Amino acid sequence: MAQGGSASGGAGGERGAAPLAMSLSALTAQLRAPAGEEALSPLAGVSCVVAGVDVHDAGAELPPCPCPVIAVAGRDALAIVDVAVPSAADVSAVVDAVAANPVAAMVLVRLLRHNERASVPDGLFAESLAYSSLQHGAEFLAWLADRSRRQRTAAAAEPEPPVLLLRTGGQLRITLNRPQKRNAYSAALRDGLCEALTLPLADGSITEVLLEGAGACFSAGGDLTEFGEARDAALAHASRMTRSAGALLHRLRARTTARLHGACIGAGIELPAFAGRVIAREDAFFQLPEVGMGLIPGAGGTASILPRIGRQRLAYMALSGTRIDAATARSWGLVDAIEDWR
Repeated sequence: MAQGGSASGGAGGERGAAPLAMSLSALTAQLRAPAGEEALSPLAGVSCVVAGVDVHDAGAELPPCPCPVIAVAGRDALAIVDVAVPSAADVSAVVDAVAANPVAAMVLVRLLRHNERASVPDGLFAESLAYSSLQHGAEFLAWLADRSRRQRTAAAAEPEPPVLLLRTGGQLRITLNRPQKRNAYSAALRDGLCEALTLPLADGSITEVLLEGAGACFSAGGDLTEFGEARDAALAHASRMTRSAGALLHRLRARTTARLHGACIGAGIELPAFAGRVIAREDAFFQLPEVGMGLIPGAGGTASILPRIGRQRLAYMALSGTRIDAATARSWGLVDAIEDWR
């Protein structure tokens, strides 16, 4: 790990970007220097800054850093810190993950800083733009090429509707219904979910919406067989803005309860986090793997999870890909209760 207050590297430095260790005081001085921000990015060979905190940092004016700033810190970490890891032992996992996809990591932390101050609609707009750009970036294309060589298969026809609806009085139960695919979030499931969510928006007599998943888990995240199909970044962004299950859930949050079990990965936690109440069984676990693919959460997670657990914990989840159990999720506020609702 490099030491000091300046970075080395050059054109194409993002391919071999390395972490830089420095105090927050030195980091602040570097950012205030001419071209200081340019020197602290993957383009200059810096994947992230591993910051040491000292007593002189508390009163400093702390400008933003282009790349992720990682520190061992608690809930009260200073604002310049992007990733507050629980202990020194957790630093390496985050550093290694950032080094593998430094551009996606940089985009994520800058987006989270923006969305911390933005409304949910504005946050969804910014997330979609960032996600679309990364879909055509070298990091995601490398992940996609590797996956295509190993295991990519065509999607098979499915006999059952991807979303089931059950109306009982004022309650509408919406069930993700691809249990054979672990309720992977496909285009068809997204369309079915959006159509289902328009019903309570149009019908005020539906006073309660229950969102759940059939089978062994709520949802294992995006359908990987469909990854890489978007060829037009602008069109993909327009599609997300006009058909967004996250935006609809946000509008319905006061009436919505999400009931989660098993794997809740990627979209499988990004979407239910919009609900006003989130209940998890003890077997539920949560993970955000997208940065490992050269992407960022793209189903609304940078707008939905952010107010629940804060920017620094969300960055820790997304950059490390760490699996969070139900008890931790409850202590962080990612879920509101642990109950066996069967």
